[in-house]
Amino acid sequence: METTFGIDAIDYYVPQLVLPIEKLAIARNIIPAKLEKGLGLKSMALIDVNEDAASMAANALNNLITKNVIDPHTIGRVYLGTESAVDGSKPTATYAIGAVEQKLSKQYGERCFKNCDVVDLTFACVGAVDAMENCLDWVRANPTRKAIVIASDIAKYELGSSGEYTQGAGAVAILICANPSILSINNTFGISMEHVGDFFKPRRVISNNDLNGLSIKEITNSTKEKLELFFEEPVFDGYYSNECYQNRISEALDHFSSQKEIDFLNEWKHIVFHLPYAFQGRRMMFNIWLKWITEKELLPQLEKEIGTIDSMNIKDWTKAASKSSLYTSFVSEKIADGEFASSEIGNMYTASIFMSLISLLRLSYEKKKEITGDTIGFLSYGSGSKSKVFEGIVTKDWKAKIQHLDVFTELENRKVIDFETYEKLHNSSISKSVNKTKNIVLAGISTEENKEGFRYYN
Repeated sequence: METTFGIDAIDYYVPQLVLPIEKLAIARNIIPAKLEKGLGLKSMALIDVNEDAASMAANALNNLITKNVIDPHTIGRVYLGTESAVDGSKPTATYAIGAVEQKLSKQYGERCFKNCDVVDLTFACVGAVDAMENCLDWVRANPTRKAIVIASDIAKYELGSSGEYTQGAGAVAILICANPSILSINNTFGISMEHVGDFFKPRRVISNNDLNGLSIKEITNSTKEKLELFFEEPVFDGYYSNECYQNRISEALDHFSSQKEIDFLNEWKHIVFHLPYAFQGRRMMFNIWLKWITEKELLPQLEKEIGTIDSMNIKDWTKAASKSSLYTSFVSEKIADGEFASSEIGNMYTASIFMSLISLLRLSYEKKKEITGDTIGFLSYGSGSKSKVFEGIVTKDWKAKIQHLDVFTELENRKVIDFETYEKLHNSSISKSVNKTKNIVLAGISTEENKEGFRYYN
């Protein structure tokens, strides 16, 4: 039997604080339906005072290990994709692993990841897919190897900005090995990259002249003339970023099909996306779908329903086509199940595409859909910009491996906060955690000499 490679186990962590989108919309004088029905947004997951990308990664990793009874000593790599790093030098993954080693020490002994290669990869929202591809190649080189990939991020935007309602947070961890139980991943990857400035998090500089009479030394006890600052909130152009997303995906699809002969429309039974907001995939996919049905000579079927493209102006025809039964059926059959979790969580950056996979698998399980043998197309994107397109086949043991992932029930049981608390959390004006939890959390940040800024978790 041919050896396959892919995802053998999957788990996640989503923060337990949630803000309903309706509350945000009302506070910002936005019609709630514009966000709920137009973008598919229902609520956003928010980190507590004692949470960050490392604590979320640690919880996702701990869940993966404990719920799937994985011996950490069998893992040769833990690669983390993130754009929410807690340190400019020390990998965020090391903080996560240190916290999990404490949790597992009684069962597996001290430093159970001692012989494990650990690193962070960063390319905006596609970084965890980069980590996964890298680990797949490593396992293919020696099928006895096993690797874990974690995606962990906090999507945070300035208050009142056009990105505010797409915020979210969370982490997903996957086990990569030979002959996987959930998804066998084809070794063909379509790639498109272009250096653009659609979304980025720059180092910003302030000098004494910017401080209105104060000095850097008075504020920081430093003799520097200039200070570099970092903000989690990005500089971004939403409209341009959507355009880059669509262009990179389209080019990556072309690159994929240049390597492997494929009928995307019929061979891909499901399509999973990086979702900055829940309906991004279906909205971005429309022009690509039009290209696919034209290639398959199905355009006359669409025109029979809505009229020919020459019978009305292009804007009206496009709007009618996007609402046609042909396209809505395409969305319902191939895309919608992967959107549900995103609606309740918001953007998870690197973790978004993997949570979309969990959403698809869990809903298929709950609806008793038999998807064994189905091919899933994955369309990932990271600003800056890069897309990676790949595909996987659902393997026969997928149900047994995801039956414990009761993600939608867990999302219903989060702690709902009010808008005032949300703004205080956003501005870091709350010092004590809002919610009590038994999960791994940030216990403190050192102020000791030669340890300033080092983070502790428990």
